[in-house]
Amino acid sequence: MTKTKLSPSVLAALLAAALFGASTPFAKQLVGNTSPFLLAGLLYLGSGVGLNLVRVIRDRAIRLPALPANEWWWWLGAVVFGGVLGPLLLMVGLAQTTAATASMLLNLEAVLTAVLAWVVFKENADRRIVAGMLLIVAGGVLLSWSGAQGGAGTWVGPLAIAGACLCWAIDNNLTRNVSAQDALFLAGSKGLVAGVINTVLGLAIGAAMPAWTQIAPAMLIGFLGYGVSLVLFVLALRGLGTARTGAYFSTAPFIGAALAILLFGEHASLAFWLSAAVMGLGVWLHLTERHEHEHTHEAMLHSHRHVHDEHHQHDHDFEWDGTEPHTHPHRHEPITHTHPHYPDIHHRHGHA
Repeated sequence: MTKTKLSPSVLAALLAAALFGASTPFAKQLVGNTSPFLLAGLLYLGSGVGLNLVRVIRDRAIRLPALPANEWWWWLGAVVFGGVLGPLLLMVGLAQTTAATASMLLNLEAVLTAVLAWVVFKENADRRIVAGMLLIVAGGVLLSWSGAQGGAGTWVGPLAIAGACLCWAIDNNLTRNVSAQDALFLAGSKGLVAGVINTVLGLAIGAAMPAWTQIAPAMLIGFLGYGVSLVLFVLALRGLGTARTGAYFSTAPFIGAALAILLFGEHASLAFWLSAAVMGLGVWLHLTERHEHEHTHEAMLHSHRHVHDEHHQHDHDFEWDGTEPHTHPHRHEPITHTHPHYPDIHHRHGHA
């Protein structure tokens, strides 16, 4: 089978995975010294403050994008599930499990993301992707089962992490519906709102603000592992669709687990290595998937950053100096053709 070409969207998904995966073992070092609410808040504040500073430097101003009314609701749902509930559950889970095990369990996010994409949002599911997801589930179950052998209460950590994965899966599918918008705005605004909410909640329940020696590392981890990672993830969603972006992103836990073992000396059990092998096979199936068939594009009017490729042959109703990529509202005329593709913002079609 022909290997999947590492397109810019694939590379964005893999780099997003690397940054997020690396954040888990480093965040684990801060757990115990800071309230889970407060730590989640600081992580997202780092993301929100950092990305909004980048956006101000880029635009030399702060302005809201012209999102359609229905897209503001998608964005709000993504903030609640992905920016508030997900990080809180992850911090609770990290307090009950090792960073390596937590990192591997985060593979469940890709599975839940894909299931929601297929069942709720009707995204295409190839047999190869389904088989890979089943292998990832099997690896996650093996890790959870081995962790539960220690006695009562040890399911709390895996269940909390699974809950975080479900929240992020909902977030991913909601974000897909606004992925054509400015990725810096989507990620930066989510980080700022989620960071403020979680920080205020943490302080309201009596948590003490930690010293700057704790705040600064948390915000830096949040900026890179949650902020920059999310910008790249949105760009990947735009080009790959939800399920496949989640599939590439499922490489994140391997990076986190490797760092936890190599840098922080965590013990890796036999069950850990077995689950890693099973999950690794599932990820390999995702990375080598190829989807090609004749398909028809319906007429569409939208706005996003683009170049004039085969999907963007249109006239301009303004003076254009020939510079691209550029952004403006444009109309796609119906077209039928065949080429390898993903369910990106131009290929959300049905299958016979």
